[in-house]
Amino acid sequence: MVERLKQNYRSAELSDPDRAMLDYALKLTEAPWTMERGDIDKLRKQGFNDAAILDINQVTGYFAFVNRLADGLGVELEPFWEEAG
Repeated sequence: MVERLKQNYRSAELSDPDRAMLDYALKLTEAPWTMERGDIDKLRKQGFNDAAILDINQVTGYFAFVNRLADGLGVELEPFWEEAG
């Protein structure tokens, strides 16, 4: 399951809420300027409340922020992450 998620989460057997969450996170990561109210509505339809949506948004944004800082400063990954990635 982990390998499938790392390669392409769309090929993994996921619940509809998990797939919606990952679709939202991917869109926010790759094309944040395209986000619209409908993206949040999709999460609500899958049972996410406002607090959960905020958590998804903040974790996604924070991960992107930290990675850009590390990339911009030339920080090298520790061996664990190199093996896992």
